[in-house]
Amino acid sequence: MKLSTAFVLTVSLGLSCAFARAQPNSDKKITIDPVAENMLAFQRNIGGWPKAVGKVIVNYDKLLTEQERKLIRADSMRNDATIDNKATTREIKYLANAFKVTGNARYHAAAQKGIDFLLEAQYDNGGWPQFYPDRSAYRGQITYNDNAMINVLNILQDIVEGKNNFDQFAAYRSKAQLSVNKGVACILKTQISVNGQLTVWCAQYDEHTLKPAKARAFELISLSGMESVGITELLMRIKNPSKEIQIAVKSAVAWFERSKIQDYAFEFVDAPTLPRGKDRLLVKKPGSVIWARFYDIDTNEPFFSGRNSIKVKTVAEIEHERRIGYAWYGTWPKNLLQKKYPLWLQKLNAG
Repeated sequence: MKLSTAFVLTVSLGLSCAFARAQPNSDKKITIDPVAENMLAFQRNIGGWPKAVGKVIVNYDKLLTEQERKLIRADSMRNDATIDNKATTREIKYLANAFKVTGNARYHAAAQKGIDFLLEAQYDNGGWPQFYPDRSAYRGQITYNDNAMINVLNILQDIVEGKNNFDQFAAYRSKAQLSVNKGVACILKTQISVNGQLTVWCAQYDEHTLKPAKARAFELISLSGMESVGITELLMRIKNPSKEIQIAVKSAVAWFERSKIQDYAFEFVDAPTLPRGKDRLLVKKPGSVIWARFYDIDTNEPFFSGRNSIKVKTVAEIEHERRIGYAWYGTWPKNLLQKKYPLWLQKLNAG
């Protein structure tokens, strides 16, 4: 049974946080949130959460029996806690809101334990591994990929600023500020310079050398057109930015401007002879502006690779499964360039 299916919960069982957000504090008896309860069950003993158990993606919308909860809790010693795919940061944010809505102290305690996990997992150099404590293979790399490290830093910056339901963790502000400072220092150290000119960032870095690193077979060393957006926006959150931060932001924006691909779009097309009846190709589209996911560091040209890790110049050259199963192009920097950066620049010049 899914929570999205119509059903009635008694007052003692409580209401979902989504409903409670729509009617804040409408009933003081609301003390239980089913989604939050599921999150408590999946929280690992170390404080973080998995994104999947085995190959099964964690689904918090599933209504669990008490026996299922017990079995899940019995697995709490697993070392699969991660910040990948929004895991751990998603749960902390949800639980912080659930506590505000329900007043259930268990949700606050679980979110706090999650924050402790984030602080513990940070490297001395300021970066975060994708998984902790399991840092085997690329799990130990400093991971900007899919905004993993940036999601962490945004939560810590929320604590510093007392925003987005994180005012309840005021006791963590000094720790969060120190952690943010270290994280920003890592970001500045890992911004890639080409011929003396700062550009953007790779999606992952060696945790020891801070050099760009390969992750999965099709995620080679590159300049990232996607992850670099979140990194830039995080730097723009910093109040009274240092000259170094200002240069980093302006350099990244300049790179986005010169690396955009005009009059093309990356679209699904009908392909009856191929699996699932579709393909995904780069097609001409006047007025469209996109960016590639990966750019060669030396040439600044977009590139692609399949599961054989061979670098090619067009997406059409990689296997069909990877063509349709990965975000090779996107409009990620669009809002940054059109709205966020001009506002940041205006405030900076006014300050």
